[in-house]
Amino acid sequence: MNAPLTPPHHSSPDPWQPPEGSAQDGQAWPEQPPSPQGPGMRAELAQAGLALVATAAFGLLLGALWVWLAPRVPLTSDSSAVLLKDVEGEEAIGGDGTFVLLALAFGVVSAVAVFLWRRRGGVPLVFGLALGGLAASVIAWKFGAVLGPTSDVVAHAKQVGKGVTFDAPLELHMKGALLAWPVAAMVVHLALTAAFTPKDPEPPTHWATQD
Repeated sequence: MNAPLTPPHHSSPDPWQPPEGSAQDGQAWPEQPPSPQGPGMRAELAQAGLALVATAAFGLLLGALWVWLAPRVPLTSDSSAVLLKDVEGEEAIGGDGTFVLLALAFGVVSAVAVFLWRRRGGVPLVFGLALGGLAASVIAWKFGAVLGPTSDVVAHAKQVGKGVTFDAPLELHMKGALLAWPVAAMVVHLALTAAFTPKDPEPPTHWATQD
Protein backbone atom coordinates (compact mmCIF):
# COMPACT_ATOMS: atom_id res chain seq x y z
CA MET A 1 0.00 0.00 0.00
CA ASN A 2 1.12 3.42 -0.70
CA ALA A 3 1.47 5.87 2.15
CA PRO A 4 -1.48 8.24 2.41
CA LEU A 5 -0.91 11.52 0.78
CA THR A 6 -0.71 14.35 3.28
CA PRO A 7 -2.01 17.74 2.31
CA PRO A 8 0.67 20.32 1.76
CA HIS A 9 1.52 22.28 4.84
CA HIS A 10 0.35 25.88 4.71
CA SER A 11 2.22 28.17 7.00
CA SER A 12 0.18 30.63 8.96
CA PRO A 13 0.19 34.11 7.53
CA ASP A 14 2.84 36.40 8.88
CA PRO A 15 1.13 39.14 10.91
CA TRP A 16 3.90 41.57 10.01
CA GLN A 17 3.61 40.92 6.28
CA PRO A 18 1.61 43.57 4.40
CA PRO A 19 -1.65 42.28 2.93
CA GLU A 20 -2.13 41.65 -0.74
CA GLY A 21 -2.62 44.73 -2.79
CA SER A 22 -0.42 46.78 -0.48
CA ALA A 23 2.77 48.50 -1.51
CA GLN A 24 5.56 46.12 -2.43
CA ASP A 25 9.24 46.71 -2.74
CA GLY A 26 9.98 49.66 -4.91
CA GLN A 27 6.41 50.99 -4.65
CA ALA A 28 5.46 54.02 -2.57
CA TRP A 29 2.71 53.84 0.01
CA PRO A 30 -0.26 56.08 -0.72
CA GLU A 31 0.14 59.51 0.79
CA GLN A 32 -1.93 60.27 3.83
CA PRO A 33 -3.95 63.48 3.90
CA PRO A 34 -2.33 66.24 5.95
CA SER A 35 -3.52 66.53 9.51
CA PRO A 36 -5.56 69.59 10.50
CA GLN A 37 -2.69 70.81 12.65
CA GLY A 38 -0.09 70.34 9.90
CA PRO A 39 1.98 72.95 8.12
CA GLY A 40 -1.07 74.40 6.36
CA MET A 41 -2.86 75.26 9.58
CA ARG A 42 0.29 76.68 11.15
CA ALA A 43 0.79 78.91 8.12
CA GLU A 44 -2.80 80.17 8.33
CA LEU A 45 -2.42 80.93 12.04
CA ALA A 46 0.81 82.83 11.36
CA GLN A 47 -0.88 84.86 8.64
CA ALA A 48 -3.82 85.59 10.96
CA GLY A 49 -1.43 86.82 13.66
CA LEU A 50 0.35 89.06 11.16
CA ALA A 51 -2.96 90.50 9.95
CA LEU A 52 -4.02 91.13 13.56
CA VAL A 53 -0.84 93.02 14.47
CA ALA A 54 -0.73 95.04 11.25
CA THR A 55 -4.39 96.02 11.51
CA ALA A 56 -4.12 96.98 15.17
CA ALA A 57 -1.16 99.27 14.41
CA PHE A 58 -3.36 101.43 12.20
CA GLY A 59 -5.42 102.29 15.26
CA LEU A 60 -2.91 105.06 15.95
CA LEU A 61 -3.74 106.65 12.61
CA LEU A 62 -7.47 106.37 13.30
CA GLY A 63 -7.02 108.04 16.68
CA ALA A 64 -5.06 110.92 15.18
CA LEU A 65 -7.68 111.46 12.46
CA TRP A 66 -10.45 111.34 15.05
CA VAL A 67 -8.80 114.12 17.05
CA TRP A 68 -8.34 116.17 13.90
CA LEU A 69 -11.82 115.77 12.42
CA ALA A 70 -14.12 115.38 15.43
CA PRO A 71 -16.09 118.51 16.39
CA ARG A 72 -15.14 120.17 19.66
CA VAL A 73 -17.53 120.47 22.61
CA PRO A 74 -17.19 124.03 24.00
CA LEU A 75 -17.21 124.49 27.77
CA THR A 76 -17.11 127.53 30.00
CA SER A 77 -16.75 128.21 33.70
CA ASP A 78 -18.51 130.66 36.02
CA SER A 79 -15.98 130.17 38.84
CA SER A 80 -18.31 127.72 40.61
CA ALA A 81 -19.03 125.08 37.96
CA VAL A 82 -18.10 124.02 34.45
CA LEU A 83 -20.97 124.36 31.99
CA LEU A 84 -21.72 123.60 28.38
CA LYS A 85 -21.55 126.79 26.39
CA ASP A 86 -24.09 125.51 23.86
CA VAL A 87 -26.62 123.35 25.69
CA GLU A 88 -28.40 122.36 22.48
CA GLY A 89 -25.21 121.61 20.56
CA GLU A 90 -24.68 118.24 18.91
CA GLU A 91 -20.91 118.24 19.03
CA ALA A 92 -20.79 115.26 21.42
CA ILE A 93 -22.86 113.13 19.06
CA GLY A 94 -20.75 114.38 16.17
CA GLY A 95 -17.65 113.03 17.86
CA ASP A 96 -19.11 109.54 18.03
CA GLY A 97 -20.35 109.77 14.47
CA THR A 98 -16.93 110.84 13.22
CA PHE A 99 -15.35 107.88 14.94
CA VAL A 100 -17.86 105.45 13.41
CA LEU A 101 -17.43 106.81 9.88
CA LEU A 102 -13.65 106.70 10.11
CA ALA A 103 -13.72 103.19 11.58
CA LEU A 104 -15.99 101.96 8.79
CA ALA A 105 -13.62 103.39 6.18
CA PHE A 106 -10.62 101.79 7.86
CA GLY A 107 -12.49 98.49 8.05
CA VAL A 108 -13.16 98.50 4.32
CA VAL A 109 -9.58 99.42 3.45
CA SER A 110 -8.08 96.81 5.77
CA ALA A 111 -10.37 94.10 4.37
CA VAL A 112 -9.40 94.92 0.78
CA ALA A 113 -5.71 95.00 1.68
CA VAL A 114 -5.83 91.63 3.45
CA PHE A 115 -7.81 90.09 0.58
CA LEU A 116 -5.29 91.30 -2.01
CA TRP A 117 -2.49 89.96 0.20
CA ARG A 118 -4.01 86.50 0.75
CA ARG A 119 -6.85 85.66 -1.62
CA ARG A 120 -7.23 82.18 -0.22
CA GLY A 121 -7.21 83.16 3.43
CA GLY A 122 -9.26 80.85 5.60
CA VAL A 123 -11.26 81.28 8.76
CA PRO A 124 -8.21 82.10 10.96
CA LEU A 125 -7.34 85.03 8.69
CA VAL A 126 -10.87 86.45 8.94
CA PHE A 127 -10.82 86.17 12.72
CA GLY A 128 -7.37 87.77 12.85
CA LEU A 129 -8.65 90.65 10.74
CA ALA A 130 -11.69 91.11 12.98
CA LEU A 131 -9.70 90.97 16.22
CA GLY A 132 -7.16 93.38 14.75
CA GLY A 133 -9.95 95.80 13.88
CA LEU A 134 -11.33 95.62 17.42
CA ALA A 135 -7.88 96.17 18.91
CA ALA A 136 -7.30 99.08 16.51
CA SER A 137 -10.58 100.70 17.59
CA VAL A 138 -9.64 100.48 21.26
CA ILE A 139 -6.18 101.88 20.52
CA ALA A 140 -7.72 104.74 18.52
CA TRP A 141 -10.16 105.53 21.33
CA LYS A 142 -7.45 105.68 24.00
CA PHE A 143 -4.89 107.42 21.78
CA GLY A 144 -7.40 110.04 20.67
CA ALA A 145 -8.31 110.77 24.27
CA VAL A 146 -4.64 111.35 25.06
CA LEU A 147 -4.04 113.58 22.03
CA GLY A 148 -7.20 115.60 22.58
CA PRO A 149 -7.92 118.19 25.26
CA THR A 150 -7.06 117.30 28.83
CA SER A 151 -9.52 115.22 30.82
CA ASP A 152 -8.98 117.33 33.98
CA VAL A 153 -11.78 119.75 33.21
CA VAL A 154 -11.70 121.55 36.60
CA ALA A 155 -7.99 122.29 36.40
CA HIS A 156 -8.36 123.44 32.81
CA ALA A 157 -11.23 125.75 33.76
CA LYS A 158 -9.16 127.33 36.51
CA GLN A 159 -6.24 127.73 34.14
CA VAL A 160 -8.17 129.57 31.41
CA GLY A 161 -10.21 131.69 33.85
CA LYS A 162 -13.86 132.59 34.34
CA GLY A 163 -16.03 132.97 31.24
CA VAL A 164 -13.37 131.71 28.84
CA THR A 165 -14.41 129.01 26.39
CA PHE A 166 -12.31 125.87 26.17
CA ASP A 167 -12.71 122.42 24.63
CA ALA A 168 -14.08 119.43 26.50
CA PRO A 169 -12.07 116.20 26.49
CA LEU A 170 -12.63 113.94 23.52
CA GLU A 171 -14.83 111.06 24.64
CA LEU A 172 -16.55 108.10 23.00
CA HIS A 173 -20.05 107.93 24.46
CA MET A 174 -21.31 105.01 22.35
CA LYS A 175 -19.00 102.10 23.09
CA GLY A 176 -20.71 100.15 20.33
CA ALA A 177 -18.75 102.32 17.90
CA LEU A 178 -15.76 100.10 18.67
CA LEU A 179 -17.41 97.33 16.63
CA ALA A 180 -17.66 99.39 13.44
CA TRP A 181 -14.17 98.49 12.19
CA PRO A 182 -14.26 94.70 12.83
CA VAL A 183 -17.81 94.29 11.49
CA ALA A 184 -17.04 96.24 8.31
CA ALA A 185 -13.80 94.32 7.80
CA MET A 186 -15.46 90.92 8.17
CA VAL A 187 -18.40 91.74 5.90
CA VAL A 188 -16.25 93.22 3.13
CA HIS A 189 -13.64 90.45 3.28
CA LEU A 190 -16.27 87.70 3.14
CA ALA A 191 -18.01 89.45 0.25
CA LEU A 192 -14.75 89.75 -1.70
CA THR A 193 -13.91 86.12 -1.00
CA ALA A 194 -17.32 84.94 -2.21
CA ALA A 195 -17.18 87.11 -5.33
CA PHE A 196 -13.60 86.76 -6.55
CA THR A 197 -12.11 83.58 -5.09
CA PRO A 198 -12.39 80.61 -7.48
CA LYS A 199 -14.18 77.66 -5.96
CA ASP A 200 -12.55 74.25 -5.74
CA PRO A 201 -13.67 71.89 -8.51
CA GLU A 202 -16.12 69.23 -7.46
CA PRO A 203 -14.90 65.61 -7.65
CA PRO A 204 -16.29 63.66 -10.63
CA THR A 205 -19.28 61.48 -9.93
CA HIS A 206 -19.21 57.89 -11.20
CA TRP A 207 -22.58 56.35 -11.93
CA ALA A 208 -22.92 52.59 -11.58
CA THR A 209 -24.23 50.86 -14.70
CA GLN A 210 -26.07 47.59 -14.86
CA ASP A 211 -25.50 44.98 -17.58
